[in-house]
Amino acid sequence: MNVVAWIAVAVGSLGVASAAGAWVVGALLGRVGPDVEAPGLLRGGLWIGVLERLAIAGGILAGHPEAIAIVIAVKGLGRYPELRGGTGDAAGRAAERFIVGTLASFLWAALIGTIGVVVARALV
Repeated sequence: MNVVAWIAVAVGSLGVASAAGAWVVGALLGRVGPDVEAPGLLRGGLWIGVLERLAIAGGILAGHPEAIAIVIAVKGLGRYPELRGGTGDAAGRAAERFIVGTLASFLWAALIGTIGVVVARALV
């Protein structure tokens, strides 16, 4: 396969996974319920989501889907203290949004990464 074509597919897939993924996950979370007002809880979610989608789609495109397990472990370990330390209704809703957003983000990135692999193989 032409290297330029593979790079174009990879860059396009990573762009769709990260940028469009932010819109898709945000739209889904809007249907789950309103944003949670819990100061100090789950800051930086948008940027973390973009990076996790890049890592997952990139791992699939590179032929290393085991990267998904690494992303899950890092995100879970990184967010666990915040989710565990919260109390009250706002913390419960934040944990629910975290789970829904994470699953939606992972599924979106895996879908786009897989589509990118299929397109790249079709160009061979």
